[in-house]
Amino acid sequence: MQYRRARVQGGTYFFTVNLADRQSQLLVDKIDTLRNVISHVIDRHPFTIDAMVVLPEHLHALWTLPENDVDYATRWMLIKTGFSRHINKGEPRTLSRKSKKERGIWQRRYWEHLIQDQQDYNNHIEYIHYNPVKHGYVRCASAWQYSSIHRYIKDGIIEKNWGIGIDPADEKNFGERK
Repeated sequence: MQYRRARVQGGTYFFTVNLADRQSQLLVDKIDTLRNVISHVIDRHPFTIDAMVVLPEHLHALWTLPENDVDYATRWMLIKTGFSRHINKGEPRTLSRKSKKERGIWQRRYWEHLIQDQQDYNNHIEYIHYNPVKHGYVRCASAWQYSSIHRYIKDGIIEKNWGIGIDPADEKNFGERK
């Protein structure tokens, strides 16, 4: 099946990438491996990470690609493959994955969204930074260590206590526009 994906040269994209085992802690347990693999991919296929959060079993990222470049798919393939190569084998695999000699670490697909404008960009950054609170890992977004929120705080873009006291009804304003 061929999926239609938005492809804009030099575009900014929001991604959600999940592990196959949604009960896993693998991404935070192996955070250094993930960081090293991403750094290696950036060295060979440059892009900018505008914002990112890594949770135990999924991650969200906002990337801007270089001008004249639309190939985020190769970058994700290299990240997922590179990370998987550093993980001991033994995860459950479906017959389909076995027949294709695939690991069972990541979900095959990922969610991508082409950022439309500044408001869309801002909404997705807030979604990324608030996600550990939304999932109940922390009460304050800055308490989650695997988040670009710390860079935003250091740069004076947001306050350290950002997100405290957000009404859950307001969460609907984060992420994609309705």
